[in-house]
Amino acid sequence: MSTPAVAVVDSKTPGNVGTIARAMKNFGLSELLLVDPPAGVMEEHGEAWGFAGRAREDVLANAQVVDFDDIVENYYTVGLTATTNEDCRKHVRFPFFTPDELAEDLAGLEADSCLVFGREADGLTNEELSKLDAVCSIPASDDYPVLNLGQAATITLYELRGLTVEETQLPDREHERAEEAMLDRLYDQFDDLLDSIDHPEEKRAKTLRMARRVFGRAHPTQREARSLLGIFRRATNHPELAGVPRDPADREDGSETADDAASETATDRPAQDD
Repeated sequence: MSTPAVAVVDSKTPGNVGTIARAMKNFGLSELLLVDPPAGVMEEHGEAWGFAGRAREDVLANAQVVDFDDIVENYYTVGLTATTNEDCRKHVRFPFFTPDELAEDLAGLEADSCLVFGREADGLTNEELSKLDAVCSIPASDDYPVLNLGQAATITLYELRGLTVEETQLPDREHERAEEAMLDRLYDQFDDLLDSIDHPEEKRAKTLRMARRVFGRAHPTQREARSLLGIFRRATNHPELAGVPRDPADREDGSETADDAASETATDRPAQDD
């Protein structure tokens, strides 16, 4: 499929046009069409120019002013509307795609497509929507379903990013869990640390199991595990760095805090198997 164009109809504020241009640049779209745009929308150093950011020199500067009917004649058109208020008996605003469903629809489309955004205050009219091929609406709270024009465009274009942004441009999200041998060394070193601080023998197995569960959920990388291993080793060799003595009798004033009492009460209960 070709990358969709974006049309903004009768925007009252140049700033929203600039915001949409910026969102287009963020998510790999470049063809901006303006229907009845506000005066000065493409002026250098104007309001739209300021909101567009790095999209000002390509997306905004290359925007085309067109007629609404030209868009209808030349594109598969999708009208964006905040509310539908209709059911299967009416077809001006129903049925409608959500943005993620729209991505699936456009993925298999070979025709040129255009996302059509309406006015800030009242969106696209029913007459305009009736000329378009499809409708898209963003689900929101019933208490306040109407989104700002720039917000609606950003949400919609974000959902289309799988179609418009090259995979190589996406951030690397690979997470390589540390090798099991490294994690076993980490657990062994943690056991040595417990020994160095004289952790109660009867609580040792439960504490080790707790540590294994915590690191199991965290999936530390090799580098993270190696760093923790070094910290545990240093603490093992210098148990005086481990912090406050666990035995209340070892405190300077011999007092027991509420946290100490709560900790002892909780840990003295019979251990249960996981």
